[in-house]
Amino acid sequence: MKFIKTAFAALLLLSAFTAMAKTEKKIEILPYPTSVEFIKGSDFKASGAQFYMDPALDSISRLAVARLADKLSSASGKISPVVVGLSVQSRIPSKGFVFVVDKKMAPESYTLAVNGKLALVKASDARGFLYATQTIRQLLPAEIYGKTAVSGLKWTIPALIIEDTPRFGYRGMHLDCSRHFWTVDEVKKYLDIMAVYKLNTFHWHLTDDQGWRVEIKKYPRLTEVGAYRAGTAVKRNFETHDGLVYGGFYTQDQLRDVVAYAKGLGIEVIPEIDLPGHMLGVLAAYPELGCTGGPYQVWTRWGVSDDVLCPGKGQMFTFLQDVFDELCEIFPSKYIHIGGDECPKERWKNCPDCQRLIKELGIVSDSTHTAEMYLQNYVTMEVQKYLSGKGRKIIGWDEILEGKLGEGATVMAWRRDAACIKSTGLGFPTILTPMSYCYFDFYQSDNEGRKEEPYGIGGELPVEKVYSFEPADVVTDPESQKHILGVQANLWTEYIATNDHLEYMLLPRLAALSEVQWSPKGSKDIERLKSSLEKHFRIYEIMGYKANHRIQGKPGLPGAQFLGE
Repeated sequence: MKFIKTAFAALLLLSAFTAMAKTEKKIEILPYPTSVEFIKGSDFKASGAQFYMDPALDSISRLAVARLADKLSSASGKISPVVVGLSVQSRIPSKGFVFVVDKKMAPESYTLAVNGKLALVKASDARGFLYATQTIRQLLPAEIYGKTAVSGLKWTIPALIIEDTPRFGYRGMHLDCSRHFWTVDEVKKYLDIMAVYKLNTFHWHLTDDQGWRVEIKKYPRLTEVGAYRAGTAVKRNFETHDGLVYGGFYTQDQLRDVVAYAKGLGIEVIPEIDLPGHMLGVLAAYPELGCTGGPYQVWTRWGVSDDVLCPGKGQMFTFLQDVFDELCEIFPSKYIHIGGDECPKERWKNCPDCQRLIKELGIVSDSTHTAEMYLQNYVTMEVQKYLSGKGRKIIGWDEILEGKLGEGATVMAWRRDAACIKSTGLGFPTILTPMSYCYFDFYQSDNEGRKEEPYGIGGELPVEKVYSFEPADVVTDPESQKHILGVQANLWTEYIATNDHLEYMLLPRLAALSEVQWSPKGSKDIERLKSSLEKHFRIYEIMGYKANHRIQGKPGLPGAQFLGE
């Protein structure tokens, strides 16, 4: 391993440069790295540079390096060859990109040391190398995100040393595919921009009252019936709809394809099957799973239906077990999200089967919770027990805290600060996603500016407010802070029907979110963000994404329908 030892020596040599005079330079990297040191020396010429890989790199890391070399070659017009197996050589190359494994480094961390001839990357795992390649791309002209060669550009990287590690281990983004359905290609494009900003978790909301989107071979009516609705409400006129049949679903092969694609980007996919509420997609297909027996239909409106799964009927648990059996074969994720939010209890109160089960279980109301609330607790724990037997952990929205929550569950806290404080205070691993900072279906302008925006659900969440979110200001107790796994934003799609509108709601708020998730506490700088976004808007344009330009004084989505309230 003479090559690796030599590489480490070169890194030490570069570190010594930090004692020299610093130059006044800036970089437009988002999320901004943990530590950036500009060093004296000439810029590194990236175009045409050779890429050398430590043979210890795994397949995903090699793919990441190869993709970077390919993008650099195609954008600059000069070929950057890739070499693997340098341990057989007597010394490190004197110039080029060099990628070296260092198992002593923390997961997802990387270092990048650059002088006039050498750009040396160290990481311990695939995600570290993936993030290093994303940083290198952002150090280069935005045209590296394109598909064709561009002449007249300066393909150089300044002399510097970056040491970078994420603040939170869970850095998520959610997508609702039930209210409106997104094709596999659109989902992959969503994953691509997540990867640019070093997010590592995709929360895939696959089922709801407005449509079931997952092929389950044992229950074919879920997609034959539950995946389609008779129409879609226009704005907030819920008494009628447009009369256009709407729907779609993912085959199991398509789901596996997305999971594999995400893995290549360092992203884990967590599926959500929302239960026991938000289940009209199921009940329309299998009415015997509801309290009343129906008839039910996939909802054409938005909101929360009183019709939910009936835990008093034993086949409900059999159904859920069968569904999770197939899902766990498709999704290798550590977590399965089981929803648990907004479950009305009216049907249970009047259901003989549910009341019989409550009596059999010895459930009684108390001063804080009704018997029906404890019944939902029972459903949660039964599902948790089953998934635990399959080696999986559950995540649920913070309503699963109502009653008694089993050890090992993870809470996704969305109902403002109180839920975040409660969950972490009780010692449950918690993902913070408070709606006031993390609901990307909210408008990005105030009431006046909203006149220029596509029609939406309401609220106000400009990019500056996303950026201002500080988890330690919400959960202030040091012991409770230890239970924060990370931060996620959610993109619900009741009023988002086109991919252009979807991206418009996502960007540039995703860029702001990434610094909340990645960068150290106290390191954010709103003026630096605004300055960096000038380049990132160019990246979006080159990659083919729509974005909201309100922060540049240009709100509105050209061609969008349903403007204003």
